[in-house]
Amino acid sequence: MMIIVSACLAGVNCKYDGGNNYNEKIVKLVKQRKAIPVCPEQLGGFETPRLPAEILGGSGEDVLSGKAKVVRKNGEDVSKAFIKGAYETLKIAKLIDCDKAILKSRSPSCGFGEIYDGSFSGKRIKGKGVTAALLESNGIKVKTEETI
Repeated sequence: MMIIVSACLAGVNCKYDGGNNYNEKIVKLVKQRKAIPVCPEQLGGFETPRLPAEILGGSGEDVLSGKAKVVRKNGEDVSKAFIKGAYETLKIAKLIDCDKAILKSRSPSCGFGEIYDGSFSGKRIKGKGVTAALLESNGIKVKTEETI
């Protein structure tokens, strides 16, 4: 069974700052053709590099239901693009009959268990990113690189 993984963990330079979060275990899964790398933010239409973004007023479930928003550091509301990227990621997961995802911890897209609070101060709160919340609500088991 194929796994969805955050592309930044596979060494793809798609992080907001243009870098990646290379993880040897994730790269091994991709090389063994057990995992497909995806970047929900790029699938949502974002360029790389880009301004950092955080969820303000809740977590991924709240963004999906319109109760919270994803904002860039300059205050721009980018919720629609995050939601679009989450749904594009879900389409890929369904195409490959995926039932598991390993995503980047604390990301406003991929975070699971803990995300940043929207203040851009490094403060963390319990919650999920937009993509992680959507995948989980569709029966896909989500973990982060820190919990595999």
